[in-house]
Amino acid sequence: MAKLASANEYAVYLLLSGGHREEVRFPTVQEFQKWYSNELMPKSSSSDFITVPLKNSQGEYMLIRPSCVEAIRIEPVFASSVDRDY
Repeated sequence: MAKLASANEYAVYLLLSGGHREEVRFPTVQEFQKWYSNELMPKSSSSDFITVPLKNSQGEYMLIRPSCVEAIRIEPVFASSVDRDY
C-alpha cells in the first residue's frame, strides 16, 4: 500500500450567514480540531464574538459570532498544490 503524503497545512473555509466566506489556515488538522472543540462548538449558539486564529497575520484578528457559522469546509493544502484562483 502506498503511503499518502501529509498536507503542509489545512485551509478552513467558514461559511457565514449572509453568504460571506472566510478562509483561515491551520498547520495541522489537529490544531483545527482543538480550536473547533474548545472555542467554536461550546459557544455554537452564542452571539458573542470569539477569536479565530489567523496564520501569518501579525496584529490582525478576526472575530466571528459562532451562531453565524452555517458550514465549515476543510481542505488539505500540499506544497505541490496549484493555486486555482483565477
